[in-house]
Amino acid sequence: MEVRSEALPRAAASGAVCLLSEDDSHAASLARRAEGGDPWECFLRGQQYYEEEKGVEYMKKILSSDSPAARHLRFAAAYNLGRAHYEGYGVKHSTEEAERLWLIAADNGNPKASVKAQSTLGMLYSMPDLKDLKKAFFWHSEACGNGSLESQGALGVMYLYGQGVRRNTKASLECLKAAAERGNIYAQGHLVEYYYNRKFFSTAVAIARRTTENDNIEMLATMTDCLPAYVAKGVAIAAFYLARCLHLGRGIEKDEAAAKKYYSKACLLDPDVASDLELKANLGRI
Repeated sequence: MEVRSEALPRAAASGAVCLLSEDDSHAASLARRAEGGDPWECFLRGQQYYEEEKGVEYMKKILSSDSPAARHLRFAAAYNLGRAHYEGYGVKHSTEEAERLWLIAADNGNPKASVKAQSTLGMLYSMPDLKDLKKAFFWHSEACGNGSLESQGALGVMYLYGQGVRRNTKASLECLKAAAERGNIYAQGHLVEYYYNRKFFSTAVAIARRTTENDNIEMLATMTDCLPAYVAKGVAIAAFYLARCLHLGRGIEKDEAAAKKYYSKACLLDPDVASDLELKANLGRI
C-alpha cells in the first residue's frame, strides 16, 4: 500500500513549538512588553494566543525583527506562521505561503522547529496540490536524520514502493523496523502488510496484534508526536490484515467472530484504507 495522496491533515501542523503557559498577572506584563517590541515577549505572546487566532502579528514581529535576540526565535515563528496560513488561523488560508514559511523554518535555527518543518514539508510535497515526491523524500530524509519518528516511517514506505527514490527493500525494512520499534504505528501497519504479502503470516499476526492493542488514536499520536491521521491508518492496516488472517486461518487459528471484529475496526478507523484493501482481497491480490 502506497502513501495515499490526499489533503495534508490539519494535524500535520498541530502542536505549536515550545508552547508556554502563564498566569493572568504575568500576561498583562507580557502584553505591555510585546507591544514595546521585545522579541522574546512577542514570541511568548504569539504562542499564548495562537489557538485564539491572535498570535499572527506577534509571530510576524519576530520573523521581521533585526534584533540579535530574535534570531533563534525566527524559525519557530516561521513554522507557526506556516501553520496559521495552512489552517487559516487568524489569516487567509494559503498553501503557497505555508510552504514558503516552512522552508524558512526548515533551513536553520531552532532545532525542534526545523525538524517539524522538515517533516511537514515531506508530507506537503506528497499531496496533490504540490506533489513532488523527490522533494518529499529529501525533506523526510532531512527530518529523519534529525530524529523525526514520523519521517522515519514515511521514508520506509517511500523506499518500499519507490516513491521519490529508487525502490530499496533493504533500506525500507531498516527504516520501518527502526520506526516501528520507536512506536511509529504507521510503520507497524506497513510491516504487517509487508510480511503478509510475503506469506510470513505468523510474523504478520504477531505485529498486528501488538499494533491493534490500543486504538486510542489521539493518545498514541501525542505519545509518538505523529499525525493522528497516519496513526489511524497504521492501526487500520494492521487490523485489516489480522482480520484476513483470522478469516482464512493464516498464521493463526480461524475465528470468524474475531475476524469480523477486526474488519469493523479497520473500517471505523480509516474507511478508505479498509475499502482499498477489501477491493484487493476481492480481486484475489491479498
